[in-house]
Formats: sequence, structure tokens, C-alpha cells
Amino acid sequence: MNAHHEHEFEAEPGLPEPLPRGERLIWQGSPDFRMLAIHAFHVRKLALYFTAMLGLQWLYLSADPLAPLLRPLLTSLGMALLALALLTTIAWFSARTTLYTLTDRRIVMRIGIVLTLTFNLPLRQVAGAAIKPQASGHGDIALTLSGSDRIAWLNLWPHARPWQLRQPQPSLRCVPDAQAVGARIQQAWNAVHPEATPVRGEVIPMPVRGVRENRVPAVTA
Repeated sequence: MNAHHEHEFEAEPGLPEPLPRGERLIWQGSPDFRMLAIHAFHVRKLALYFTAMLGLQWLYLSADPLAPLLRPLLTSLGMALLALALLTTIAWFSARTTLYTLTDRRIVMRIGIVLTLTFNLPLRQVAGAAIKPQASGHGDIALTLSGSDRIAWLNLWPHARPWQLRQPQPSLRCVPDAQAVGARIQQAWNAVHPEATPVRGEVIPMPVRGVRENRVPAVTA
């Protein structure tokens, strides 16, 4: 995927400074804004909710033959479409201003629409990863960090695993070909942890309601 240099203060796209000598760029990518709108901003769920509310409003108004019908429904429909359009626009901006970078030493997350934040996650501080698959090969890759340092969930959102507020997990949201990206992360992680032994069957729990999930095996040193 080609990276667009949209931030003049960046030494390289997605990176606040040039890579040190010897560090190799492996992959860069951004969220798919359509998938981000569905899974992070819940546009599809809200559309179903608004549809149900409009149906209930129609039933309520149609019960009274003297009550005006068309104007209230059109007003409610307009407000619902406006809300969905705003959320979709925010998802588009969020995807366009986000760039994930994987090197042979770290994962860099450049996020933020108005205030740009860059998080450097050394692979030595990544304890494991879990992939939540989505349609068309997209998926979320949630990272579990070792040590006591934590990144605030609000600073990460929407690039954080949902509902993990006490121990936020940075997540690469809605990336295309998520399985291949996860494999690259696993390979880079193994390279900086030559002493680690994969433990098959041990996984990082990531409950997903009603969705099957593929997980990257955890590792122990």
C-alpha cells in the first residue's frame, strides 16, 4: 500500500523520525474506512436502530388518523441520515489520517484527526496478539503489552480493542489482509525473541459476541 506524506512534520510517512540504521521497514497500512465505519463507529447497527425507530414512529402516528404523518417521518429520517453521514465522515477522516507501520523492531501507530499522536510499540514489549477477522479478509489485530506501562484507552480510541478499559490493548483496526499482516508481526516478533518458544494452544482471550475468531498463539520466554 502506498503511503501518502500528509504530515509535514514527519521525517517519513507514518514515522516521526527516520528509521535508525539497521532497522528495516516491513509493512505499512491503514484501516479500510468502510469497515471502520461499521465496526468502530457502528454505522450499520445505528442504521438498523434508526429504521426500527422510524417504524415505531410510523405505527404510532398511523394509529391517529388526524395526526400529521409525512412531515414528522421526514424530519426523523433527515436527522437519522445526518447522524449516519457524520459518523461515516469521521470514519473516513480517521482512516485517512491513520498509518500503521511494522518494522523489524517495533510497531508504530500514527493516529488522530485533529491532534496527531504517534505511539512506538517495541516488539520486545509486545506479549502477544489476537486477530478478529472481518469480511473480505479485513480484521482487527489487538496487541497485548508487557510491563506496567499503559496507554490510556481514550488516547487510543478507536484504535483500541473494544471494552478493554482497565488494560487497553492497542489495535490495528480493520486492516486489509489481516491474516497476512498478523503473520508478518509474528515473524518480526520471533526475530527479536529468539529465546522464546511458541506455546501452541495458549491464546490471548478475546471474547467476541457471535463471531468466530482466529488467534495468534501466545509465546513464552
